[in-house]
Amino acid sequence: MDNKRRRFVGGNWKSNNTLAQSLALVENVVHKLNAEHVDIVVAPVTLHIPAVQQAIKNGVHVAVQNLGVQKFGAYTGEVSYLHLQDLGIKWAILGHSERRHTKEIHETDEYIAQKASVAVSNGIGVIYCIGETLTEMEEGHTQAVIERQLHALLAQVKDLTNVVIAYEPVWAIGTGKTATPEYAEKVHASIRALLPDQGVRIIYGGSVTKDNAAVLIGQPNIDGFLVGGASLKEDFVQIVAAVQ
Repeated sequence: MDNKRRRFVGGNWKSNNTLAQSLALVENVVHKLNAEHVDIVVAPVTLHIPAVQQAIKNGVHVAVQNLGVQKFGAYTGEVSYLHLQDLGIKWAILGHSERRHTKEIHETDEYIAQKASVAVSNGIGVIYCIGETLTEMEEGHTQAVIERQLHALLAQVKDLTNVVIAYEPVWAIGTGKTATPEYAEKVHASIRALLPDQGVRIIYGGSVTKDNAAVLIGQPNIDGFLVGGASLKEDFVQIVAAVQ
């Protein structure tokens, strides 16, 4: 990767853990991470954020896993950027495939981009997830999908300074299947070619493990990772160490 781009690792805890388990994860894993030369964020369940935030002592940041587009008001179940500002939360994961492709949620490209615009306009950094499904990959549509998802973002967000793009092939998330380093690098390079700002960090997600992290981070256009299941274990320490 370009040494001018500071590396970035996110841990998406998804809808896991009791509060006690989240705090134990901070003590046993998060506090072993070195955030001196890499930006590190973890995204616990929303209800756990204040306690996790208070427990973290080593410069690792906390992110939300979703964000609404409204201010305060009659929006049942929504989390506003104003709530994030109130708690000093600097990052939001947006566009994750589990929100794009779960039929009960099915967020559109335009709606996700609107969320990103609201976040960035109000000082919240965005981890913007994109990626193709298995069918789209097998039918040779990966590039078209990536372009569609990115164009929606670029139509609404002009300043990408506080945006990190997370390429997560849907077929690799939680399946144990990982894109080969060559495949991931090819897609990352195509993403970078579409971006007006070459300083934007592009991270990979999709069954990242302590065993494949080093070879993946060795690719010139991979600037870090968005980690799911492995971020709930001590393996996350080794993944972050591979990125240092």
